Amino acid sequence: MNLSINASFLPHVDAEESLTFYRDVLGFEVRLDVGSGQMRWITVGPTGQPDTSIVLTPAITDPTISEHERLAIESLMAKGSYGAIVLATTNVDEAFAEVESRGADIVQEPMDQPYGLRDCALRDPAGNMIRIQQRD
Repeated sequence: MNLSINASFLPHVDAEESLTFYRDVLGFEVRLDVGSGQMRWITVGPTGQPDTSIVLTPAITDPTISEHERLAIESLMAKGSYGAIVLATTNVDEAFAEVESRGADIVQEPMDQPYGLRDCALRDPAGNMIRIQQRD
């Protein structure tokens, strides 16, 4: 069996803010933009990597979710504990400087982790945690 990751899904609270972040801060290309308002799905991905995408989805679309569940999801999103993704780069310090200069919400500056990786962390407008790891 030969499997690869085609798409990951992250929730958004404001489609336009998320689009701006992934396009203008991370430099991803927009591949698909469907729906409207809060019911909008936007597929983005790194330029030159057409087989890897992130689909930005409305945070809550299931009509059976209770008010209590909706509040729990929104609380987890605000803390950065609901959705996350790990990106990789050959120079995390350079990538960090670039995303910081573009106004990213920084959680952690680049540092050497005790488990052997150098990484940094930021959050997107919905609160999703994004870690950027250095890979040679």
